[in-house]
Amino acid sequence: MFGFGNAFSRVLRRASAGVKDASRLNPATRKPLPALRTVARADHCISRKNISPGALRVLYRLHESGYAAYLVGGAVRDLLLGGHPKDFDIATDATPEQVRHLFRNCRLIGRRFRLAHVVFGREIVEVATFRGHDGEGEREVHDGGRILRDNVWGTIEEDALRRDFRVNALYYDISDFSVRDYVGGLEDLATRQLHLIGDPSQRYREDPVRMLRAARLSAKLDFSIAPDTAEPIAALAPLLGDVSPARLFDESIKLFMSGHGLSSFRQLERYGLLPWLLPSLGKALERDEAGALRRMLEHALAGTDERVRQDKPVTPAFTFAVLLWSSVQWEVQRLLASGADAMDAWHRAGPSAVATQAQRMAIPRRFGVAMEEIWALQPRFMVRSSRGRVHRLLAHPRFRAAFDFLLLRAVQEPALQEVADWWTVAQGQSAEELAALVAKAPSPAEAGGSDARALAPARRRRRGGRRKRKPGGAGG
Repeated sequence: MFGFGNAFSRVLRRASAGVKDASRLNPATRKPLPALRTVARADHCISRKNISPGALRVLYRLHESGYAAYLVGGAVRDLLLGGHPKDFDIATDATPEQVRHLFRNCRLIGRRFRLAHVVFGREIVEVATFRGHDGEGEREVHDGGRILRDNVWGTIEEDALRRDFRVNALYYDISDFSVRDYVGGLEDLATRQLHLIGDPSQRYREDPVRMLRAARLSAKLDFSIAPDTAEPIAALAPLLGDVSPARLFDESIKLFMSGHGLSSFRQLERYGLLPWLLPSLGKALERDEAGALRRMLEHALAGTDERVRQDKPVTPAFTFAVLLWSSVQWEVQRLLASGADAMDAWHRAGPSAVATQAQRMAIPRRFGVAMEEIWALQPRFMVRSSRGRVHRLLAHPRFRAAFDFLLLRAVQEPALQEVADWWTVAQGQSAEELAALVAKAPSPAEAGGSDARALAPARRRRRGGRRKRKPGGAGG
């Protein structure tokens, strides 16, 4: 995604130090840390023109008020790699309450990690106080090692050690516009490799979501994961079962909706994380001997990535409708085998798939409803010999999303391509042309695809009401 050439290597050569300093030990491992590297303004590529106005206002006000103020994390990483970050996080020695005192447009959030959000219209600048090991504040750790609450304040050196990956522990100092590296992040940028800070097994136990972040960052940056960082992932992947379903959904949005969804999907599979995030999909891919489901998934994710690159709108409802499609297919077939009505099976399968996935990942209802509609409309594409049904489907507010989904299904099941082509033509026809097209359309039973039975028109139900009794009958 990002690229850099020899200029970045020259930055490393110019940066100060380069040997181990035994006086600086990692409090967690007691091992020597890399010496502090400070890259002067003239020797790096970060320009304030590429930092959001809101982030600059926060940095300057903190600095002018006597507090340390640093741009930190992914923003610094991406700026050094020539990218254009959308989010800008700030680290400071001011406490959240002190930050709120400086900004009227500030609100404090979080229990596990106390943060200050400074709001500028649609932009939110996140401000975090330096984290420490044994400073002031409170810390609560689960018996298994997972951190439940962590509001212990410390120094910038301690804060760097508390961050997850070395490439995310780079600090841009607004006081002199230099870049500071306390843990070796500059070397990782140069070698295009991800290292966790500290002992990987311990860091994953503290927060299992770091395993998903490793997969996401390696996909986004096209970096490899260092062997010592990758080695514990497969064994510790079950820890994701203890993460809240809402948090897993938020992380999944970053994985699949940020322009690198296909690479993220492949990394999740590679490191054994997919079954713990999307269990039904993991099982379906094991059964997908012909690779048809995989082709559909990769085609869909590649399409979403391209839309993100072109700055076109994307919605989680469509992406997750694809990711859970195998679960819907299985449920439809199960219901049909149990004797359920075809159309009823399709309407019940969607909510069942969403409810099953919610045990691991909580999909917001607004997306779940849209997903269920996309799935429920699939049978109606097979009914093309009824002019009324064709018109009603074309006028349905979810038609376009459902039609795009049909095109994807044709990738998985080529027999549906004729149906997809018919609806492609139908959308651009006049009323007379559409009537002629409908008159020539085959019946659902003649249509291709493995869903022929399920896609047949539903039986008409007798309208309600009591049967009229004959005169002279009992009680007449």
